[in-house]
Order: sequence, then C-alpha cells, then structure tokens
Amino acid sequence: MTEDSKFEIPETLGRLSDSVASKVLTPSVVNGSPLPQATLISNSTAPPDDSARWSAEEVRTLVEEAMERFTNERPTTSDAWLAPRLHYTLRLTRAEATDSGLWNFIALRVAPDYVRWRWGQEKDGRVVVGQAARFSGRWDIQCFSRLWWTAELFRDGEDYRPVVAACSNQDVLNTALRLDMNHHRPSAQALVELLEKGAVRTGRDVNGLVKAAGAAGSTLVYEVIAPDEPRDYDALQQWIDAVESDPLWNPNSLPQGPVDGSVPFRSVQRLAEWFENLFETAPVRGKGTEGDADRTINP
Repeated sequence: MTEDSKFEIPETLGRLSDSVASKVLTPSVVNGSPLPQATLISNSTAPPDDSARWSAEEVRTLVEEAMERFTNERPTTSDAWLAPRLHYTLRLTRAEATDSGLWNFIALRVAPDYVRWRWGQEKDGRVVVGQAARFSGRWDIQCFSRLWWTAELFRDGEDYRPVVAACSNQDVLNTALRLDMNHHRPSAQALVELLEKGAVRTGRDVNGLVKAAGAAGSTLVYEVIAPDEPRDYDALQQWIDAVESDPLWNPNSLPQGPVDGSVPFRSVQRLAEWFENLFETAPVRGKGTEGDADRTINP
C-alpha cells in the first residue's frame, strides 16, 4: 500500500492537462512519493456534460476488483480481464479517447494506486513505477489508454473475446498495438486468429510477424487484399447513450460491446493465411527451439 491510497476519489471523471501532469510527475513521485493532491484537484476540469458515463465510481470499482482478483498473480495477467470491461464502462468515441487529459485524470485522480500496482516494483520500501508515461504518456503506453484502445482495436463488433486473446501476449500490447495495421480491423483479427491457433505463440513470434507484415505492405495494401465493412456509427452512439440502462460489467463473464458491425470473415481468413505464410519465412530468433514458449512477456 502506498501513500496514494489516502487520496479522495472524485465523483466524476474530468481532465488534467499534459502540462500539469508533467509538473506533478517528478522523479520523486515516480519513485514512490505521494502525489500532490491539492495541486491535482485545483487543476482538474469538469467533464463535458452530466452523462452517467463520466461516473468515476464505476471506474474505481473496476480497478479495485482487478487488484483484488489478481493480487496473487502477476499484474500482467489482469490486462485481459480489465481491458474489455474498461472499454465497456468508459463508453467513448474514438475522438474522445484521443484526449490525453481524460487518461491523465484517471491515472492521477481516480486510480494512481492501480498504476503503481500494475507497473511498480518494490525498492527500498517504495513502489517505483519507472516511467512517468504510465501515468501520463503516449496512448499505447499510458496505463489505462493502452487497455481501452486494445479493446477498441481488437474487438469484433460486440464480441470482446478477441481482446482477451490479444492481451494474452504482452508483445501484442507492447509492439503490435501501435502499428497502423491494427487500425484495419481484418488485420487485427487475423493476428488474433494466429495467436488462437498457435501459429504465433511467443513474444518473439509476434515481433517477427509484425515486422514481416509491416515490411510486406501497408494499411492500403491490406484494405485491397482484405476489405472491411463500414462501421455502424449510429449503433455505436446508441450503445454510448445506453450507459444508464445497460447492466454493470460482470466479473465472471464478458460484457457486450457496441453492435456496430463484425469484421468480414473472408477478409480475416485471407489475411490470416497471408500473415502465416509471411511468418514461416520471417527471421525470428530462437524459432523452433525449446525454451521459447513463454506466451506472456513481462515488460
């Protein structure tokens, strides 16, 4: 338990600018000293409206459940459980999810103890996170935005099961997540299919595949080989608006995301076959040898 456990939970989510976050995230704070709560509170701004989707309590309850549920396991294992439920709870458009101020607020005002639990290491009686970017940083590095975007990019319409598969390998989150190819839905689902069938198993495998795929083509090429269907933005908005009437997340079963369209099956199969052929000739250190079977790599 850190001194950050003594902070006051806000009623609603809000924003904290990157400039404020950078000022409070001193080396001392990153290395385990408590956050300056008065500064954070005075520099926070309110949410854009009074919608129930900006409730801080639901996010707080979610991260508390994650810390309790995985208290005796490696924190990395919590990602697959938390990512789909965080996405279901935080009903955002992609434009809203690009706002770093929201993620700064969650990490610094709502759940700084979770950031330390997930990314920290014990050192001299303190929990050292190591990277300020886990509190406030690039979308694919920041503690909460990386999970939300993993769920957004790897879900198949309302189906969050591909998200769980993607989160089973930390190199998907650490390497593949930031690649443009995963903004093309069939590409993301093809990667998941190779993970699920065991054609790609280890962190080295994932890195080798994404490098080979990146060298072989671009998102434009993927769209020609494996066209996607347009997303149903009206259905997405209906799902966002239903936040007050939909049930809360269930700890033991996956929620249902927005019914905004599944990825075309044929496109996924075509790309999965192409990726698998690429992977067979990709230079992957240790491929085919014993001792290279760790599915989850601790960052």
